[in-house]
Amino acid sequence: MLSSYILCFCIVSPCSSEDRALASGARCKGSSPFRGSFDNKVMATTTAETIEIRFHGRGGQGVVTAAKLLAEAAGKEGKYFQALPDYGAERMGAPIRAYARISSMPIIPHCLVTNPDVVVVMDPTLLQSVNIAEGLKENGILVINTPLSPAEVRSKLGHNRGKIATIDATDIALHTLGKNIPNVPMLGALLRARNIMNKKELVSVVREKLGATMKESVVEANIQALEQGYNKWRTE
Repeated sequence: MLSSYILCFCIVSPCSSEDRALASGARCKGSSPFRGSFDNKVMATTTAETIEIRFHGRGGQGVVTAAKLLAEAAGKEGKYFQALPDYGAERMGAPIRAYARISSMPIIPHCLVTNPDVVVVMDPTLLQSVNIAEGLKENGILVINTPLSPAEVRSKLGHNRGKIATIDATDIALHTLGKNIPNVPMLGALLRARNIMNKKELVSVVREKLGATMKESVVEANIQALEQGYNKWRTE
C-alpha cells in the first residue's frame, strides 16, 4: 500500500499567536511529518461549529488547491481553518485526497478528516473505485461532479442517507477554461449545497490567489466557472 503524509498549509485565526498555537496544538500520532500523539489534556473532538470536508479527485484536477482556496476564504470571514493534502503517489491522474476544516472556534484535531460533513468528488470515475461515502456523517452531503442527476447517483451508489448534489463541473470547466480542471466550479456547487461562507469571500480569494500567477482573462474565466457551479448545481 502506498504510504501517505499530511502537510498543513496554514491555520489562521482572528486571535493572538499564542491562541493560534493552542488551537493547533494537538496532532495525530503517525501523521508524518508531524511527530507525537494527542495530549489528553488538550485533545478535543470537533465541535458543532466545525465543518469538516473531504475532497476526492485525481492529480491535475486542482484538488489540493480547492481545499486551500476554501480555507483561506474562511479566514477572510474571521474563521479558524485548516487545509491538509493527503498525498500518495504524486502523478498526473492518480487518486488524491485533501481535507479542510472550518470553524468559528479554535480547531484542536490536526489530522485526517475521518467523519466528514461534506464529501466533494471531482472525478466521477472514482465512484466505481473509491468508497467516497466512507465515514460520512448520517446527515452528510455528497457533492459530485457528474452529468447524472442526484437520484441517479443515489441509485448507483446505493447510498440512502443524507443529501446528494450534482454538478457537471467538467462541462463547465471545458467551456470556461478550455481544460478539465473542475475544482473551481466544484467549490461553487459546494457553497450552494452547504452554507459554509459568503460566496463573495471565495470569489475574492480566487481572484487574489490566481491573479498572482495567471492572466486576468484566465482569472475571470475561473470566476465565471465558480458562478456557474454555484448556479447550476442540482439536488433532490
